[in-house]
Amino acid sequence: SVQKEYENHKRLFITSWLLMIILWLLSSCMERTEGNKVVLCFPVYGQSLALGEEAERITDFDSLSIYADGRIVTEHLNHSFGYFEGNSIKAFAKKVVGYRKRAFELSVYNMAKILADHIGSDTLICIFPGGQGATTIANLSNGTTPYTKFIDDRSTAYNEAHSRGWTFRVPAICWMQGESDIVDYPHTDYQQMLRKIWSDMNADILSITHQQDSIPFICYQSNALTRAPHFHADSYQCPETQVPQAFVNLLRDNQWFWASGPTYPYSCVDDKIHIDAQGQQAIGALAAQSVLDILRKERRQAGLIPTAVKTEGNSVTIHFNIPNPPLSFDTLQVSKAHHYGFSIICKDNRDIVDTVMIAHNATTDTDVIKIQCSESPVDCFVRYAVNGSPMKSGRLHGPRGNLRDQKHWCYQFNLPCR
Repeated sequence: SVQKEYENHKRLFITSWLLMIILWLLSSCMERTEGNKVVLCFPVYGQSLALGEEAERITDFDSLSIYADGRIVTEHLNHSFGYFEGNSIKAFAKKVVGYRKRAFELSVYNMAKILADHIGSDTLICIFPGGQGATTIANLSNGTTPYTKFIDDRSTAYNEAHSRGWTFRVPAICWMQGESDIVDYPHTDYQQMLRKIWSDMNADILSITHQQDSIPFICYQSNALTRAPHFHADSYQCPETQVPQAFVNLLRDNQWFWASGPTYPYSCVDDKIHIDAQGQQAIGALAAQSVLDILRKERRQAGLIPTAVKTEGNSVTIHFNIPNPPLSFDTLQVSKAHHYGFSIICKDNRDIVDTVMIAHNATTDTDVIKIQCSESPVDCFVRYAVNGSPMKSGRLHGPRGNLRDQKHWCYQFNLPCR
């Protein structure tokens, strides 16, 4: 009945206001706490996966607000999680009425919870998302509206901490973008543009926080190849691999880029483009490990990536950076791909792979992948996870492979055989 619906809305409204009062009191108590605190800020920036689009929320915001004694906070150093609006009044209104339709699961929620378990009680963990869905890197770069808002949010967090006499640092940024640059064919140099946006963000954020150390990017890898309209797995020229390969190159060669992981080992909503909530949590856990290594000044986490390709006769040997050996083929979490996801494509658009196996290199005491071909692979491309059903993504039908170590999945790649 109309009266019953009215009463339900009334109770929801009262409950929401009571929750707001409790959170305000919690924030006020936190603000009045004596002594210096440290605020470590770890935001996520990118397109729809950075915003958790379609990932059904499984983190309870109220529980997150009080987790670790309320030490996980937003850019306002409060607990208004999950209501993504450029307009602050609309965001507040969504919080008051308990709006749920666009409150998604973010990777940084699980990342923050893991960090809170490992970081001292005098430290606050500041997280928030930034960016814009269905947007190329060019339209997220310096001078664009999403970029400006992201920097402004960082300034908001710093100013709030500074007003309380607290120390504020940004040890890392989580980068989740690339789908639009795969499927829209913008014909830009993604690797160069990603280096540029990293450089610009460093300059802009360091001018706010006055910290001395540059800020690493913790990078996932988009695996949206099959959603590109002209993609063919066996094409010798495969421009769709430029974006995922850019991540591999930067993780291999650039000290400021750290790994979380590729998206293909996880389920996607309707097998389309957006990883689900469990996938967001898994990416967040990998990002948390990189953050902890950054804070502890440990060896850079570059992920499971290829480091060298060597040919001899009709065989190819691929060497890897293996964070947690040994290598294995996992066909349970990820459905088995042809030749476990490996292919070697020659100039006339044929896959010449006969067999793929994991072997142990006694000289280096590390595992390698050995591929036997039907003919010489010289001047071919060796690929991994460059496959999949049209318009599908994720662990069942999308571009995927079965290679992993004990904690990490191999990044998708496309490399020449010399």
